[in-house]
Amino acid sequence: MPEETVVQPTSIQELQPKMSLQGTVTRTELYGAFVDIGVEREGLIHISRLAPQRTKKVTDKVSVGDKVNVWVLNVEPQEGRIGLTMVEPPAVDWDELTEGQVRTGHVVRMERYGVFVDIGAERPGLLHVREMGQYVRNPSDVLREGEEIEVKILSLNRRKRQIDLTMHLESEDLSVEEEEDEPFLSPMEMAFRDANIKTSARKSRRDNKRKRRRSNDYEDIYRRTLGE
Repeated sequence: MPEETVVQPTSIQELQPKMSLQGTVTRTELYGAFVDIGVEREGLIHISRLAPQRTKKVTDKVSVGDKVNVWVLNVEPQEGRIGLTMVEPPAVDWDELTEGQVRTGHVVRMERYGVFVDIGAERPGLLHVREMGQYVRNPSDVLREGEEIEVKILSLNRRKRQIDLTMHLESEDLSVEEEEDEPFLSPMEMAFRDANIKTSARKSRRDNKRKRRRSNDYEDIYRRTLGE
């Protein structure tokens, strides 16, 4: 079976982030390795981008003359700088993720308190058992490893690289619909409505406090389960 032909760019102007390339290591330094990828300038693989795990010495991973598969990390044509990585970048970058966003993912790990779901980001998100349904007590009752599911991003912590997910996809905000259909109210009915609004505001503050506590709980789960 013939080998698949890889189209190599010939100019720095053709490079795009996440582009997969082949190159040759031309020299190594303490901070990284320079790679000829067939354009007018060499690209640099920083030592932190040579492998997913921490690398102590550049020469532990590459040597001059090695043929390597790399991805474009960033490119600055005017400055002639090309950043490369030997760690395959995620399909979804952090700046593409937002709270409330619905994504499709695969269950990659099962735990008694929930499951981890790969949505194409740098790391899987945590779907806690209480976000699976009101009466779910064990994740294995409703999900299995490898299953494709739709989830909504409940919260993001970019600094800690944490993604919390939920299976509750529907929006609970019906205020616009209610406002459009609101009939004329008597003074008694208006007072009752205002009291309900205040109650909802207090509930929202309590929910926010619970969310902060839950974030702290999830942080501990991430650290223990993913070994960080």
